[in-house]
Amino acid sequence: MKILVVGSGGREHAILWKLAQSKRVEKLYCAPGNGGISQLAECVPIKVMEKEKMADFAAENQIDMTIIGPDDPLADGIVDVFQKRGLRVFGPTAAAARIEASKVFSKDLMKKYHIPTAQYEVFDNAEQAIAYIKSGTFPAVIKAEGLALGKGVIIAEDEQTAIEAVRDMMEGKKFGDAGNRVVIEEFLTGPEISVLAFCDGKTVVPMVSAQDHKRAFDNDKGLNTGGMGAFSPSKIYTKELEEECMQNIFLPTVKAMQEEDCPFTGVLYFGLMSTKNGVKVIEYNARFGDPETQPVLMRLETDLVDIFEACIDGTLDQLDIKWKDEAAVCVVMASGGYPVKYQSGYEISGLTDAEALGLTVFHAGTKLENDVFVTAGGRVLGITAMGKTLDDAISLAYRGVEKIHFKDAHYRKDIGIKK
Repeated sequence: MKILVVGSGGREHAILWKLAQSKRVEKLYCAPGNGGISQLAECVPIKVMEKEKMADFAAENQIDMTIIGPDDPLADGIVDVFQKRGLRVFGPTAAAARIEASKVFSKDLMKKYHIPTAQYEVFDNAEQAIAYIKSGTFPAVIKAEGLALGKGVIIAEDEQTAIEAVRDMMEGKKFGDAGNRVVIEEFLTGPEISVLAFCDGKTVVPMVSAQDHKRAFDNDKGLNTGGMGAFSPSKIYTKELEEECMQNIFLPTVKAMQEEDCPFTGVLYFGLMSTKNGVKVIEYNARFGDPETQPVLMRLETDLVDIFEACIDGTLDQLDIKWKDEAAVCVVMASGGYPVKYQSGYEISGLTDAEALGLTVFHAGTKLENDVFVTAGGRVLGITAMGKTLDDAISLAYRGVEKIHFKDAHYRKDIGIKK
């Protein structure tokens, strides 16, 4: 089979790494890809939002299956374009991708179908939002309605911070049109759990659990980022919690999407919080999470091609997906200054030495220039290791991190360690 993966980050590198292990794969392509991905797949210079060009490439090169990595092209309807042209594609339609692309759609869906989530109000007027804030309690959560690269969520500890967040989003257009409407939510407390699930429109099969680390600095300090690391399995996701989530969240969500005439096919990411009043949904993503994908796919035993095909064909209920018992952890190495301002173009050394330890380095923001890897993004690398125990995996990953060097490299030192 010839397979095309759309995207250029660590998530796409991990997907390609897993696909490369399949005996069914003859050739891999990635558009646009990155430096590390170019070692596994032929990189194609097509931007992720160029959906017609992408479909042309798939048709002209007789691609057997295309996998869409990022959220923006999904929300923009790339899957619909491929489907109209009779091309096999893995991912949700634009209508189904609203579960991530529109916070209002997802919150209203949960309210309508009684899926547990935080109390919320929606505003399209800044002054009304501010009046609501002044009558509320803190902390409060302010969310830009649309897609903002995982950064459009502010946890406001006080009234002034909340008002500033609303003004930045709605008047300052910090996240562009994504901030035309804001959702103001009650602040939930409790440990977070990430569960990715394969879906074929009617069947939902959860993957092994994970936990990510969103804040830029140790001890969950600093700004929200796209994710500074993740580990699998979650320390708190017991069989009892899994059953509660299946009955109260996973199955009702997939059924709700069917009822709304936008059945979900692809990977549905459940961002959950275990509160004193049960597990609640913080957010949905309409695709593989990054960096959760890296440790989760490292634990997958079943051929990923078989899983993607079952999702596309609606036969997921006939597949028995197997996972390794070991734990896995991914530590993100980022450019200094991320997620705000950072410099790129710095040479990266020590990659071979790190991988010689028996771990995998997934590339997120790298370029290959004259046979040398250089930094080319905020999140640069995901050092991902497996071990018999989580502590073993953490130890190995950080040994790998110590081998790798680039100017102003920044990483958290507590990935997998926090409860």
